[in-house]
Amino acid sequence: MTKYMNKEENTITTEQTAPEHIAIIMDGNGRWARERGLDRSAGHSAGVKAVRQITEECVRLGVKYLTLYTFSTENWNRPAKEVEMLMNLFVQSMEEDLFMRNNVRMCLIGDKDRLSAPVRDCLQHCVDNTSRNTRMTVTLAISYSSRWEITDAVQQLARKVADGQITPEQITEDCVSQHLQTSYMPDPDLLIRTGGELRISNYLLWQCAYSEFYFCDTYWPDFSEEDLHKAIHAYYQRQRRYGKTGEQVQAEQEKLIK
Repeated sequence: MTKYMNKEENTITTEQTAPEHIAIIMDGNGRWARERGLDRSAGHSAGVKAVRQITEECVRLGVKYLTLYTFSTENWNRPAKEVEMLMNLFVQSMEEDLFMRNNVRMCLIGDKDRLSAPVRDCLQHCVDNTSRNTRMTVTLAISYSSRWEITDAVQQLARKVADGQITPEQITEDCVSQHLQTSYMPDPDLLIRTGGELRISNYLLWQCAYSEFYFCDTYWPDFSEEDLHKAIHAYYQRQRRYGKTGEQVQAEQEKLIK
């Protein structure tokens, strides 16, 4: 069993294991900087420190998959200077030691063709060098949007139908999932969004169909291990029914215990 924070007692307990897959929308870097009279770049730099901290805490808690919304396709519409700064930050913040020290594999999802060659090569180098690590998988969603991903999956399937590899009737939900960029991992159990916004911003729309959502006002640079524990604790106060009644779920859980 893995330790996590008990919200009421403010102590670490061993009552539950950590969710297998946590996805995070890391929001609030710019507002964090603005409230401190700093340039937005300072907020993004502080956000990188939070990534390192939360990654290591997820490893400690036993999370198997951590997916981070790093840069959306819509973010390409930001001022060119900020986009360039973010791309440089990706390169500068790639600390393979963090992944190797913690036995963490890094993966990428998103439209990598839009990235510059230096950024793409740097990220791919880290992906290749960590590919054999097994303790946890960190996936960076870069130049990513869920609508783009789903459209890409539909195009793949359409080509297979046109080539006679499959029939339209063979396209099932599982088939669609297998053609998404996230096919190597389970759907998120818990989606966390920091920064106070109450939306998921074109992030893992297919995959989060039955995820539990947790929204908090804390800006991402201030999101701490304790905040992560609170989110996990809130997750375990939910009953995931998947269309069933609460009584059915309770009966199934009791049967498993027996």
